[in-house]
Amino acid sequence: MKELDPSQIKAAFLSGAAELNAKKDYINELNVFPVPDGDTGTNMTLTIMTAARDVNALNEPDMHTLCKTISSGSLRGARGNSGVILSQLLRGFTRELDADGESIDVKKLAAALERATETAYKAVMRPKEGTILTVARAMSEKAAEIKDAEEDILPFAEQVIKAGEEALAGTPELLPVLKQAGVVDSGGQGLMTVLKGCFRSLRGEGTEAPLSLEGLTEAAASGTHHVDVSNLETSDIRYGYCTEFLVNLEKPFPEEEEKKFKAYLESIGDSIVCVASDDIVKVHVHTNDPGLAIQKGLSYGSLSRMKIDNMREEHNERLIRNASEIAAEEKKKTAAADRQEQKPCGFIAVSCGEGLDEIFREIGVDVLISGGQTMNPSTEDILNAIQKVHADTVFVLPNNKNIILAAEQARDLTKDRRVLVVPTRNIPQGISAMVSFMPGSSAEENLGNMEEACRALRSAEITYAVRDTNIDGFEIHEGDYMAIGDHGMLTVRKNLGETVLDAVSRITDDSTELVTLYYGQNVTKEEAETLVTSLKSAFGRLEIELNFGGQPVYYYFISAE
Repeated sequence: MKELDPSQIKAAFLSGAAELNAKKDYINELNVFPVPDGDTGTNMTLTIMTAARDVNALNEPDMHTLCKTISSGSLRGARGNSGVILSQLLRGFTRELDADGESIDVKKLAAALERATETAYKAVMRPKEGTILTVARAMSEKAAEIKDAEEDILPFAEQVIKAGEEALAGTPELLPVLKQAGVVDSGGQGLMTVLKGCFRSLRGEGTEAPLSLEGLTEAAASGTHHVDVSNLETSDIRYGYCTEFLVNLEKPFPEEEEKKFKAYLESIGDSIVCVASDDIVKVHVHTNDPGLAIQKGLSYGSLSRMKIDNMREEHNERLIRNASEIAAEEKKKTAAADRQEQKPCGFIAVSCGEGLDEIFREIGVDVLISGGQTMNPSTEDILNAIQKVHADTVFVLPNNKNIILAAEQARDLTKDRRVLVVPTRNIPQGISAMVSFMPGSSAEENLGNMEEACRALRSAEITYAVRDTNIDGFEIHEGDYMAIGDHGMLTVRKNLGETVLDAVSRITDDSTELVTLYYGQNVTKEEAETLVTSLKSAFGRLEIELNFGGQPVYYYFISAE
């Protein structure tokens, strides 16, 4: 095998995506902190499956269309640090493949691996070795080393993957926290899982992967397991018609025009696929008025392969009526938003509980994004939130260290307004940052003040262990209560109340005046109030404040200031 064509690359990519989806739970288990969240495996799977959904819809694509679809799809679906880095690896790899020609040889693959690594490293402000980046670099270096001596793609790929496996096995030596926990880097494991799936396809062993993608992409699109929707009321269906067609372009279709076309489709529907390739644009949209989509398509050229399906034909009249009412309500909301007065500064915060949502609204946050530990929002989620804020400058509070990179990527993709990312690593920091905002100060001054407020705050998160492990010198058993601080594990106990008391003692000192607790959905108000009584008895000089957070996974978020 001396060369690869677009169909082979497409099959390999889909096989890699399917392999990652199948192994995501195992990759989640490699998380250094044994908290019950989705994390690396879930984030990387949601990232790649967004692209796989679009790639699977392409019929005999050329190299340019295939590469662009992989790159844009993974970027739109990027979630968490691991997902953002994976999207950047795919972006660099496909840009090199798309540079010239329809066939790919060993030297081209080596150049693509090198560009992928360079692109990913540039996306991270402070690259850390012992991670997915280390594994990617090892493979690109091996590829560069053997590209002139090896012409056959299969043995070339086998040696590159072996180099990646060796680098992955060495990650615990580069990151002590991995060695303490007895695991390899989960992001690196995810990358190797994708490449092994690709390699199996090249050897002719991945032929079943595309057949399994339908269920996988539906689950990935919603961020949940596949659910049978056959018994849903038709009022739950917002857009009734699945509309598809090809536009045979009769005039230039630059990138800016493509963005406008996609924005228009988003204004009339959802489930949108819009892929431009030379003189053809492929369109797929769920909408209540197919005529609007068709009319807009005709403004760019002639149409072909038109297909319109009523998605609930047996309930046709009721479906159209209910969907139209929802669409009308959405138009009213959009019109009301458009009438809002433009203000100097607006705020977006990632939140993860009913009570926390209310707190953020009360202190001035304009748009909330559902996220947190169990489901990191994607770059696209943050981009959509930015567009909803009517302000010259938009402050984004990720409130999770695993979301900061996606927020920064959304910032870099936004061109029509200024976006500032406050690097809040947890919910208490986000609340403190908002409280420190001063309307009379400049955006730069406020960013500095908000960052300083985060640095001054000490915090703890109380959760439970889902498996046995050893970290930061603590021997942890399944079911133990853990307090995780700003810089690692604070304490591990068998009793929840004792865990909180110990954690508070470790994040407070003589200068501390106020301790605030936000209790989660698995704690009753009575239990939380009893704990506050114990805290007041143990720390008499401190003011203790209690708030309902409603967050999953974590019993308490605690801040000390």
